[in-house]
Amino acid sequence: MAPTANLNQIFTTFPPIPNLSADRLPRPDVKATHLPVNNAGESQNHQFKPTRRLALGLGTIGLFANSNVAVSLAEDNGFWLTGPLPIPRAANMINNVETGTRSFLKTGVYIADIGTKGRQFRLKKYAFDLLALGDLIGKDAWNYVRKYLRLKSTFMYFDFDKVISAATPDDKPPLLDLANRLFNTVEKLEDAVKQQDLPQTESLYKDTTVILQEVMTRMA
Repeated sequence: MAPTANLNQIFTTFPPIPNLSADRLPRPDVKATHLPVNNAGESQNHQFKPTRRLALGLGTIGLFANSNVAVSLAEDNGFWLTGPLPIPRAANMINNVETGTRSFLKTGVYIADIGTKGRQFRLKKYAFDLLALGDLIGKDAWNYVRKYLRLKSTFMYFDFDKVISAATPDDKPPLLDLANRLFNTVEKLEDAVKQQDLPQTESLYKDTTVILQEVMTRMA
């Protein structure tokens, strides 16, 4: 009986539970409290507290506000294209005399205007790249060899045209001769690769490497 007596003593110490049903009406002694707004500076600081959303919004406004300036600068730097891909045309006599063009030329390729010095450097670099193409000949990589040859030769074609146009009258004839010898050989090489003629491809590639080395020496 001792445990029961102890429990009764504990429960009697709790305060009585108020009648909730009778406490539905608001008490007259309880008043609504309002936060005082005495400091105008604190209110303004609270309203303009920087947040991530606010920062993103301001950044977007600044981005679109300066969009016209960015487009104007992009149109002048020669590296940013704001319209359809232009179709370049060669101004010098570096085309095939019979066809009036070059069979290896790829379309839809944008060639940035990097100046005469930049084009000379690119001619030297792409000539070096084509010298490494011989490692793939005869290894069942015909499609890759042809695509790589056409892409590099297309850039070299238009770069040669611009370099020849910027050359002095005394330098133009040897540059024209070098370009035509290179592209005549590349056309034949590209056709041999297309036909997957291994003996012809190897023979023409050897002739092409000699001219590519000459290009690297000339553009150094």
